[in-house]
Amino acid sequence: MQRTLLLYVVLPMLVLSGLAIGFGLERASELEDERLRGDLELIGRAIRLPVADALMQGDIQAVRANLDSVFSIGRVYGASVYDTQGTLVAAAGVVERDLSKSILAEQVVRTGEQQDSYREVAGRDVFSQFLPVNDRGGRIIGLLQITRRAQDFEQSFAQLSRIAWGTWLVLAIATVAILVFGHYGAVGRHIEALVTSMRRVAQGDRGHRAVAQGPGELREVAGGLNRMLDSIEAAEQEIEARRAHEQQLNHQLRESEKMAAIGQVASGVAHELGAPLTVIDGRARRLQQVHPDDVSQRQLAAIRGQVQRLTRMVRQLLAFSRTPVTAWQQFSVHNLIRQAQLSTSYEFEPDGPVVTAKLAAESAVISGDPQRLELALVNLLRNALQVAKQEVVIEVQQQDLHVDIIMTDDGPGIPAGADQDELVKPFKTTKAQGEGTGLGLAIVAHIIADHQGEFSLRPAPEGGCQARVRLPRQVTAEDIGL
Repeated sequence: MQRTLLLYVVLPMLVLSGLAIGFGLERASELEDERLRGDLELIGRAIRLPVADALMQGDIQAVRANLDSVFSIGRVYGASVYDTQGTLVAAAGVVERDLSKSILAEQVVRTGEQQDSYREVAGRDVFSQFLPVNDRGGRIIGLLQITRRAQDFEQSFAQLSRIAWGTWLVLAIATVAILVFGHYGAVGRHIEALVTSMRRVAQGDRGHRAVAQGPGELREVAGGLNRMLDSIEAAEQEIEARRAHEQQLNHQLRESEKMAAIGQVASGVAHELGAPLTVIDGRARRLQQVHPDDVSQRQLAAIRGQVQRLTRMVRQLLAFSRTPVTAWQQFSVHNLIRQAQLSTSYEFEPDGPVVTAKLAAESAVISGDPQRLELALVNLLRNALQVAKQEVVIEVQQQDLHVDIIMTDDGPGIPAGADQDELVKPFKTTKAQGEGTGLGLAIVAHIIADHQGEFSLRPAPEGGCQARVRLPRQVTAEDIGL
């Protein structure tokens, strides 16, 4: 803004004032030149009549005395009298010796009118005034020349010019200084602060607000900027709140859809398997009474154990689809893993993949529903054993705030292009048709989410698949929303 004011306001003013001074000096020079010319003319007219009388009487001494008198009247460089032929009659100061060939002198004698011009006399520039000398009858009997140094004219104008341009320069410097410092003190510093505030906002500092200071217009601009930022911040907060609310509603809707689907399947499974499981358990119990030998008892006990596990799983599925986790208690992670191993040991042949549990000497204690967490680990372990070639490794890593249960198999791993969000959806399975229901990972993800944990699937470093369950070590009533 200062540069703009200097360019479009101060500079034109200084140019106009400079042109005015130049025009005034030119006019002053003309007036001063006229004044100096007039002075010489007055001096010439003052002595022309006495010189004419002395010249008519042939008194050369009187002529010289009159010529000498001009030096006491004004600043004269030389004075001389010539006859009509241009021959020098008398002189005082520095003069020209011969004007016989001077066209200007001839013109004065011929016309009887005074003339003047700049000439060079004795190697110096002078201004000469030529006046005709007339007798009492008006006849021209001679020529009077009065000279003045040309620099007298120049010096008089030069002094005036120095004063004028010096004043203009001082005025220009004062004007620029007043503009720069006055503008900065009155407006510039406030504009600079406002521009700095705008740059901070442009760089992402949305919490910054401009300070309302300076003239009323700038305070209004700062206030408008702050109001605009407040409106933008309020709008962004409202949009973010709506987005979060929509995400929460969408998540709740998806969870509701999942639970509805699982509930339908669980209800169907319970209805279809409830009666057959009861019959199988009753027949096995009667066979135990009929066949008391150890081999039969062991086999029948295994059958009844599987029936009981299936019955418990049905009940867990029903409870899982109906209510969230409510039966919170503290228990050992080691016991949870061992129970999951025991539950799956009846499902696979002894010569199948080996389950290796790398457990620390001291078991971590977590809070949650042990039955539901066992169900989640059983589903993971069952999936791992179904695809493993030789071994499934269960490892526990304890941190300050959480416990990681890592289950790694040496199977084919996650199919290329498979997405975890798709794998944990109900009825989504990578197994052949008829070999899986697609509920296992959905149940795991939902149970872990209910325990404020995290569940992830990723390729194992040495091949196969790695499932990681992260659970908080301590869960308070406030954390679970009770």
